[in-house]
Amino acid sequence: MVKGSPVQQRDGKRHVSLSPFLLMCVLGGFAIFSSTMSKNPALPLFIRTLNVPIETVGFIAAASTVVGVLISLPAGILSDIIGRRRVLFIAAIIFATAPFLYLLVNVPWQLVIVRVYHGLATAILGPVAMAAVADSFQASRGERMAWYSSATMFGRFLAPFVGGALILGNNFMWVFLTAGVFGVLALTAVVRLPRASFHAPDTLHHRRSWGQIGNEVKFVLTHRGILATSIIEAVQYFGFGALETYLPIYLQEQRGFSTLQIGILFTMQILVATLTKPVMGRLSDLYGRGTLIIGGLILGGISLGVITFSGNFFIIMGIIGLFGLGLATVTASTSALVADLSHATSYGSSLGVLSSIMDIGHSTGPMVAGVLVGSYQYRFSFGVTGAAMIFFACVFPFAMRGTGITSETHKSTG
Repeated sequence: MVKGSPVQQRDGKRHVSLSPFLLMCVLGGFAIFSSTMSKNPALPLFIRTLNVPIETVGFIAAASTVVGVLISLPAGILSDIIGRRRVLFIAAIIFATAPFLYLLVNVPWQLVIVRVYHGLATAILGPVAMAAVADSFQASRGERMAWYSSATMFGRFLAPFVGGALILGNNFMWVFLTAGVFGVLALTAVVRLPRASFHAPDTLHHRRSWGQIGNEVKFVLTHRGILATSIIEAVQYFGFGALETYLPIYLQEQRGFSTLQIGILFTMQILVATLTKPVMGRLSDLYGRGTLIIGGLILGGISLGVITFSGNFFIIMGIIGLFGLGLATVTASTSALVADLSHATSYGSSLGVLSSIMDIGHSTGPMVAGVLVGSYQYRFSFGVTGAAMIFFACVFPFAMRGTGITSETHKSTG
C-alpha cells in the first residue's frame, strides 16, 4: 500500500491523490458519520414520536444490527473471493440512499424496513474494511486497524452533536438530509479507490475452489480463540447498544436534558474513544491483546452500572467518557486478535464472524434493556448490563486457554 498523498501531474495541473488507506479512512469516517447521525440521538427520540411503547423501542432500534448477524459473514466471504473494493461499493450505495428514506416514514413498520435496509451497509462495511486493512499491514496491524477504526469513530464523535443540534422539536428532516449528503460523499470515496486495491491476497493470483473456501470458513467457525474473542466484542456492544438506545430517553424523560445536551454527552464518549483507540492499538501490538480486552470490558461495565446515580451533566459526561475509553480499549484489540489467529486468505471470513457475533450483542442489548426498563427501572437495567460485562471479562482468560494465546503474552506476530 502506498502511504501518504502523492501529487500527480495531469493535464498540466497538479492533483493530490490520496493513498488507498487514507481513502478507506475517509470512506469509514463519512459512512459512520452518516449512519450514526441517523441513529444517535435521533432514532430513539424519533421512535417515541411514533407513539411506540417504551419497552418496544429497543426492538425497533435493533432492527439494523440484527441484519449484521446474517450478512456480515457472507459479506466477508464474498470479499475474500471477488475483492474488497467491489463489496465496499455495494455498501456505499446503501449508505448514499438509506438516509433519505427516513423522510418517508409515518408508521413504525416503515421505520423497521428502513432500518433493515440501512443495516445492510454497516453489516458489509465493518468486516470488509477491516479485512482490507489487515491485508495490507502485518507488524503494525493493531495500530493501523485502530487508526482506521478511529476514522470511523471520528464520524461517531461528530454525529451526536451535529444530529442533536439539527433536531427541531419533533422535526427530524434536517438530520436525515444531512446524513444523506455524507452517505453520498462516502460513495464518492469508494469510487476513487483504485480498482486493484484491497483484494484478498489469494485473489491477486488465482481463484480458490469452493472446497478451499469451505475449509477456511470451517476453520474460522470452529476456532476457539476466534469465537471467544468475537463473543467478548459482542458483550462490549451489548452494553453499548443498551446505552445508546436508552440513555437518551432516560436523560430526556427522567432528567430533563435537551437534545443538544444529550448530543454533547455522546460526542464526549466517542471523542474519548477516537483519541485513545490508536494508542490502545499500539499498546496491544507491544504488550498483548488480552490484558487490554479484559481491562477495557471491566471499565465499561463499571461505568455503565453507575451512570444513573447522578443527574449532574458534568459527572455524567465524565462517566460516559470512561465508557468510551473502555470501548476503545476492547475494540482496538479484538479485531487485531481475530486477524492474528486467522489465515491471510480468510481475513474477510474471520472478521465477518467477529462482526456477525458482535451484531448479536449489539442487537440484543437494546432488546434486553427495553424489557428490563419496562419491568423495573433504568438503574436496574444498566446495572445488570454492566455486571454482565464484568462477568465475561473475568471468564475470557479461561476461554482462551488451549488456543496458544494468553492475555499476558500475546503480541502482534508480524
